Amino acid sequence: MGLRIEDYALIGDGETAALVGRDGSMDWLCLPRFDSAACFAALLGGPEHGRWKIAPVAEILRVTRRYRPGTLVLETEFETADGVVALVDCMPLRNGAADVLRLVEGRRGRVAMAMDLGIRFDYGALIPWVHRGHDGTLLAVCGPDQLAFRSFVPVRGQDCRTVAEFTVSPGECIPFHLVWTPSHKHPGPAVDAAAMVARTEHHWQDWLASCRIDAGSPHPEMVRRSLLTLKALTYAPTGGIVAAPTTSLPETLGGSRNWDYRFCWLRDAALTLHALVGAGHLTEAEAWRRWLLRAVAGSPSQVQPLYGLAGEHRTPEQILPWLPGYEGSAPVRIGNAAGSQLQLDVFGEVMDAFYAARKVGLPPMPEGWAMTKAMLAHLEQVWREPDEGIWEVRGRRRHFVQSKVMVWVAFDRALRSAEDFALDGPLERWRLLRDAVKAEVCAEGFNAAMGSFTQSYGDTALDGSLLRLPLVGFLPADDPRIIGTVAAIERGLMEDGLVLRYRPDAAVEGMAPTREGTFLACTGWLGEVYALQGRQAEGLAVLDRLVGLANDVGLLAEEYDTVARRQVGNFPQAFSHLGLVSLALALGRSTARPPAA
Repeated sequence: MGLRIEDYALIGDGETAALVGRDGSMDWLCLPRFDSAACFAALLGGPEHGRWKIAPVAEILRVTRRYRPGTLVLETEFETADGVVALVDCMPLRNGAADVLRLVEGRRGRVAMAMDLGIRFDYGALIPWVHRGHDGTLLAVCGPDQLAFRSFVPVRGQDCRTVAEFTVSPGECIPFHLVWTPSHKHPGPAVDAAAMVARTEHHWQDWLASCRIDAGSPHPEMVRRSLLTLKALTYAPTGGIVAAPTTSLPETLGGSRNWDYRFCWLRDAALTLHALVGAGHLTEAEAWRRWLLRAVAGSPSQVQPLYGLAGEHRTPEQILPWLPGYEGSAPVRIGNAAGSQLQLDVFGEVMDAFYAARKVGLPPMPEGWAMTKAMLAHLEQVWREPDEGIWEVRGRRRHFVQSKVMVWVAFDRALRSAEDFALDGPLERWRLLRDAVKAEVCAEGFNAAMGSFTQSYGDTALDGSLLRLPLVGFLPADDPRIIGTVAAIERGLMEDGLVLRYRPDAAVEGMAPTREGTFLACTGWLGEVYALQGRQAEGLAVLDRLVGLANDVGLLAEEYDTVARRQVGNFPQAFSHLGLVSLALALGRSTARPPAA
């Protein structure tokens, strides 16, 4: 039995990330980018698919772990009958190469340790050629990839792995260094591992120091940890933010709904900007906006729901048959076919992001307004079409209510931008279109018998995305139709205080009906609606619930399975951490607001 998803912690360097288990095994690492092929893929298979484990030889009596305060430097402390030892994991910021540092520190007693390094390139499919370089460095080479391994501990080859045994004493620090470079380049000189870890600590702490989270705000430390996680999921060269650093962690344990989330979704744009700006991180917000502008550049008819880290348009999906999947959850997929879907809501997300950037005073981008007008001209032609919706349903297209509401947002934010910032445009036509969209949604998307908006026109199914309606200003939070929708979701989509996206048998076509976990971002949206409605105590209870679901180092996956009592889905998930940050900021803003009568 492998580790639970929540048994992993994240380390990263701003261009890729690794998952390290409580057992000291690094089971997932893609190099040199988030979306590169993994050299450690045991997460989706077993040790034979690549991992790097460092742990005590004797039985482990207790494991505790933490991030060093304000950083992404991970400490895992193992206690055995012989003593206590700490494993420090760190990925320094790039300096021409991608480094992974692991330091073994003796804390108490003499502890016998074992190291097992199994490098398998191309998601566990390829065994590298391992040999010694002229300076004694161990080099693992396969095609374009090279990993160089350095250690003061004697190592030996065993079954196509590199292994070692050693003992650590109190006060002793034994470093291990793995560095990726293209296979035609020299890996560079040895480094001072302790100094690199110290510099990495200072980098993260300096970044977090600019965070504007009031100590009196609810759960400030968890909000800071969420912001650090979002920063770790940001591809530094371009500013793009990946949805998660993993692929194919299942929405249902043992199921087939396993997707690659190592891409950048447009619908995260506005939520990300609001969260970063709200926390005072304007530099990251500006980088994200520039990534967004570059990604959607070109014909509006070719706008996609998601892009690559640098704005790449092609995200072809394929299955890796040699990987059995996490706990047998097959197939394992890389790439994401949703990139070719029609999702009308993304136009609203882009417009809302651009408007939010203007409101907080980010530098003007005249080309952004020209693009806005072109996109709205295209949207005017296609907004009445059905689409695949926010949840990227792989079945027939429908008139999803949330998609149409975001069409309304697109025209509304364009109008506000023009009026607030004296920009030119066909304002009267946009106003008529905005009003027409709203009238249609209220007529076709609201079920009077249920007293609620529904997932799609003429439907009776509910959808967690309907909680976004008051959050984007489509209707006030105290509108009877919103009150009815919230009540319907509370009755029909809640499990154990958490919100489902939908009932799967009501929304997923072309795949066998299956249950899935509660969706943590939707749960955060419910808390935000409570805050808007003056239901402060209920909003705080939702935030408490989300914080309570985070693992021991403050990380959240996409979903939570209330039956298995486990995190499920890709991990850690930007959308979940965005939902938590947005809820905490909303509750902070509404603290002084009197409760509803």
